[in-house]
Amino acid sequence: MLIVTDGTGEVTIMAQSIAKALNGNKVLIKDAPAFAGTDLLAADVFFIGCEAPAPISFSYLEEMLQHINLAGRNCGIFSPSSQKAVQYLKKILKSSEAAIRAEPLFADSSFNIEEWAAGAPAIPKEKP
Repeated sequence: MLIVTDGTGEVTIMAQSIAKALNGNKVLIKDAPAFAGTDLLAADVFFIGCEAPAPISFSYLEEMLQHINLAGRNCGIFSPSSQKAVQYLKKILKSSEAAIRAEPLFADSSFNIEEWAAGAPAIPKEKP
């Protein structure tokens, strides 16, 4: 599993909480500048989060998503509180055909993060 963030403080904290909620699964957290396309190709489930729409650090990710088919791959999106960031994330994922599962996660939402992280993208627990 992969979590790609814009590297901002609150988004990084959310990414760490999601990774913790996915206990029992191998989770790689990458800030967008350190992200490589091969990271995404190896992930059956991924999460993307940013604080504001179109962060400069997402330019490579955004470009790559325009040219890759991720049909059948499950994805969760998150942002500390920005509905505009969520709309941006939905937009950049659209042409890749990744399956966005459930509602976006916001830091101040009433979602139980464990249930959201485990259930939104329909993640099976990895076997030891």
